[in-house]
Amino acid sequence: MIAVVPAALAGERVDRALSTLTGVSRKVAAELVSVGSVRIDGAVVLQRSRKVLGGERLEVLDPEPSETEPSETGDAGTGPREGHEIHETGVSFTVVHEDDDLIVVDKPPGLVVHHGAGHNEGTLVDGLIERFSDLAVLADQMAVSGSGDPTRPGIVHRLDKGTSGLMVIARTEQAASSLSEQLRTKQAGREYLALVAGTLVHDAGVVDAAVGRSNRVATRMAVTPKGRPARTAYRVLERIEGPPDCSLIEAKLETGRTHQVRVHMAAIGHPVGGDDRYGERSRTMAIVAGAEPPLDTGRLFLHAHRLTFDHPAGGRVTWTSPLPADLEAVLGSRRLPVQAAR
Repeated sequence: MIAVVPAALAGERVDRALSTLTGVSRKVAAELVSVGSVRIDGAVVLQRSRKVLGGERLEVLDPEPSETEPSETGDAGTGPREGHEIHETGVSFTVVHEDDDLIVVDKPPGLVVHHGAGHNEGTLVDGLIERFSDLAVLADQMAVSGSGDPTRPGIVHRLDKGTSGLMVIARTEQAASSLSEQLRTKQAGREYLALVAGTLVHDAGVVDAAVGRSNRVATRMAVTPKGRPARTAYRVLERIEGPPDCSLIEAKLETGRTHQVRVHMAAIGHPVGGDDRYGERSRTMAIVAGAEPPLDTGRLFLHAHRLTFDHPAGGRVTWTSPLPADLEAVLGSRRLPVQAAR
């Protein structure tokens, strides 16, 4: 096997690059290096910590070491099974579905989607590139074509660090174009579950208010006339008496602005539980307090639980993700006062 190291893998250890490009486990890749079965530009490499450079020719002389180990998915070179959870270099996420065009993942809370200020490693993108070598190739294609940011291959939408749930990642430029267009034209559906402060009077409603950068705090978003159009439809699933009073809602994005659900719900006086950026801390934190185990710092009671779009290969598809255990625990703790009163 001979492969050219894509620019996206430049600076990676040779065993990690080999694992990414071939689909074998890290252990097998390390063994191939240690027995002298790997060459870079014709020279045998014996140290697995050796860093690779973009454009180098990586050659495996013997793809079957003396004691092969199947990859984490069972067969070397195949993709993960649906529902398979990935644990590589500290990046953990669940693959809900994968095919030639796209990957659907269930992002855990606390995981940043891509590189940015203060986040140069350990992101979802790092984990995806490590597991799916074609995303590294896609990054190179994007760099050449100028079709997008090559540091974010396949990313067509995002979730905040403290938000969990479903995301779709494109594996080709064509799929990225199709999915991005569906998000822009509102053909794709994204629905969230959120526990918000207070009791919503109406069973359903729409928040139609432009969202843009806050004039007061540059790192925050806000409802502002200078912002971009934004619409969030919601319906109440459950009203829970307090203290504190709160409401479980389903929120559907009709647009996709940064922090849209958080900003819109706070704007109508019902901030998301755990969100002290857009809501009064004493109020938002009281909603998520009392659960055992306690909710992690920075965790929002916001979960992307349904994702619907037209598959690039044809057909309308939908995936759902149940409320995670940590949020179920919060919900249970909030219901206890009502149950006790009965």
